Amino acid sequence: MKYLCVADDVKLGKNVKLAKFINLYGCTIGDGTKIGAFVEVQKNAKVGRNCKVSSHTFICEGVTIEDNVFVGHGVTFINDTYPRATSPKGRLQTEADWKVEPTLVRNGASIGSNSTILSHVTIGENAIVGAGSVVTRDVPPHAIVAGNPARILRKIKGKDGWRSEVGGKKKKDGLWLEARERKGKRRSEVRGLRQKKKK
Repeated sequence: MKYLCVADDVKLGKNVKLAKFINLYGCTIGDGTKIGAFVEVQKNAKVGRNCKVSSHTFICEGVTIEDNVFVGHGVTFINDTYPRATSPKGRLQTEADWKVEPTLVRNGASIGSNSTILSHVTIGENAIVGAGSVVTRDVPPHAIVAGNPARILRKIKGKDGWRSEVGGKKKKDGLWLEARERKGKRRSEVRGLRQKKKK
């Protein structure tokens, strides 16, 4: 396909959707995954099934992304804690001069746009990383983190780790964020006070 750079050693699953202007080499992409424009996935990186990798994201060597993961726009992964351009002798570094440091993103996690994920980090199952975060340490499963460095804001409440509210009605998968429950409770209390004042 025109404007695609996909090396022969890339392992593509079934029904993978590839946008234009991407660069894939030596990596594995699982079934049903969508790769956005201007994404680079390096050798020995793995992206699981039914993932969505948005435009301008960089997935470096050593990164493993499990199934059902959302990666926002402009997300950057890092695989070297102390990167250097040259060796102590002054020559440009090669692969022999440093060791790849792994990163793992567990099933169902979501990473917000413009986040940076340092190496030696695991992002837990169904966790959410807020946009613009810098993740420097492990993120627990079902946690919402944000900031620089990313800190835990709250846990996602629910048996399966997924809660949301649509039109005020509970969905079949049961999603309500704990913060939304608190907000709804506060609104009920305010309405009750207003009704008492009217009486």
